[in-house]
Amino acid sequence: MAYLLQQLANAVPLAALYAALAFGYALAFGVTKRADITYGAIFAFAGQMLLLFTDFGYNRLWLIFPAALALGATVSVLYSMGAGIWIGRSIMLPLVRQSSNTVIVAALGITIVLMETARLASSTRSLWLPPFLNGRVVFWRSGDFEVVLTAIQLINTGLMCAFIAAGAFVLKQTSWGRIWRAVTDDPLAAELCGTSADRVFLMAYAAAVLMATLCGILSTAYYGTMDFGAGMLFGLKVAAVGGYSDPLKSAGGAAGLGVGETLWTAYGPFLWRDLVVFSLLILLLVLSRRERAIP
Repeated sequence: MAYLLQQLANAVPLAALYAALAFGYALAFGVTKRADITYGAIFAFAGQMLLLFTDFGYNRLWLIFPAALALGATVSVLYSMGAGIWIGRSIMLPLVRQSSNTVIVAALGITIVLMETARLASSTRSLWLPPFLNGRVVFWRSGDFEVVLTAIQLINTGLMCAFIAAGAFVLKQTSWGRIWRAVTDDPLAAELCGTSADRVFLMAYAAAVLMATLCGILSTAYYGTMDFGAGMLFGLKVAAVGGYSDPLKSAGGAAGLGVGETLWTAYGPFLWRDLVVFSLLILLLVLSRRERAIP
């Protein structure tokens, strides 16, 4: 029983990460209606920029670690948001409006560019952050066994849940949320009613990029490193459950995925985990996809 409780506790941070990523992905998917692996690339790119500039601040500018980490996080947000907004405005928006099927090909090219940019900037080194905020918080004891999480796990979980709550509030309680819904349902009809579908597209894409960036920074701070392989895996997983019209439902499905993945890691053969997860996601896509076909 105690072991199960510990695994459920371990699932909470991963579920929060998947939920936040899926929420952001759904914002962009609502206006693109196309799978976009760029999202996972920006997630990884943000983590890489955090590592690179934290290392620069600590080893070149001789900053103390908290200041170097703050520098890395600030520059990561600036670089990732700048790259993401430029991608949305200059590449994704024209392609979605003219030839939406090329979005997938363009996303692959963007991913390669971001990956190579980060690799060259770091001189092909694997950078790591030192562990921090690793104080144990005990939730339950059974004899010598303790159910614990670390402080950074709790902080990350709280922040990611706050991101989702803030996004849900904007979508449900503000005029922008209603306009986003109108554009996702029918951009032409929204245009006829006086709404700029292009502006809504860019704002939704920027919001998705911001969510991917923040999650990339928090994940890298927790795991200590980030690479584009991990970013692609995270991106593909949330893409399968994030491509729906309701970001909250996407977040809920992604959280369930995080719990299931953690439990499989605890009780099933680890080598089969990704095969089982992706097989279930493919089955989910086949059985539940309801979006209309786009010529």
